[in-house]
Amino acid sequence: MKKTLNKIPALPLSHQIFWWLCRGLILIWGTVMLFSGYTTEFLEAVFGIIFTHLWDLFQLLGGKTFITQIPYRLQTMLTGLLCFAIVIGTTINKFTTLDFIDIPEHFLSGYLATAGSYELAIILQSKRPTDKTLSPALAAMFAFAFGVTLLVGWEFYEFTMDRLYGLELQRSDFDSEAGLIDTMVDLIVGTAGSLLSMFVTAFSKNKKEKKEKKGKK
Repeated sequence: MKKTLNKIPALPLSHQIFWWLCRGLILIWGTVMLFSGYTTEFLEAVFGIIFTHLWDLFQLLGGKTFITQIPYRLQTMLTGLLCFAIVIGTTINKFTTLDFIDIPEHFLSGYLATAGSYELAIILQSKRPTDKTLSPALAAMFAFAFGVTLLVGWEFYEFTMDRLYGLELQRSDFDSEAGLIDTMVDLIVGTAGSLLSMFVTAFSKNKKEKKEKKGKK
C-alpha cells in the first residue's frame, strides 16, 4: 500500500504568539541597529526573521513534500534560539566585553540540530516502501552524527566569512591561538548539546513508542 503524507498539524495559539513575539523583538532590534549605523546587524535581523518563517514557508507547499512533516515544535525552538542569539547574544558580543554568551548559543544549537536530524531520519525512513520502522536508538545515533556535522559546517562558514570579509566570528588571528580555541570550544559545547539531545530524544521517543504499542493491545 502506498503511504500518504500526514496532514499538516494545527498550530497551537501559544506557539503562534511566541513566534510573533520573537519576530517583533528581532525586528525592533534590527531597526535600532539600522538607525545606529550598524547595517550588518540589521541584515542579520532580516535573515533571522526569514528563518523564523521556515515552518510557514514549508506549509505553502501544501503537503506535497516530506518537509511539511517537520514538527512545529522545532520551529519554536529555532525561533527562540534565533531571538536569543540575535537580540541578546549579538548585543552582548558587540557592546560589552563579556564573551561567555557563545556557550549557551552553541549548546542550544547542538541540541536543536540533533533534535531536527532525528525527525528527518524518521521521516525519510517512513517514505521507504517497507513496513520496517527505524528504532529510536538508531535514529538518535544518526541524529547525533548529522547534528555534529552541521556544527562543523557552521565553523566552516565562520572561517570563510572571516577570511573573505574580515569579520571576527572566530576571533581568528594567525599570530595567536584565539581562533583555534574559539573554534574548539564551540565544537565541544555544541557536541555536548547534541549528545544530550541524542539521549533525551531517544528515551522520550522510545517511551512514547512503547506507550502507543501498549495502547493498541
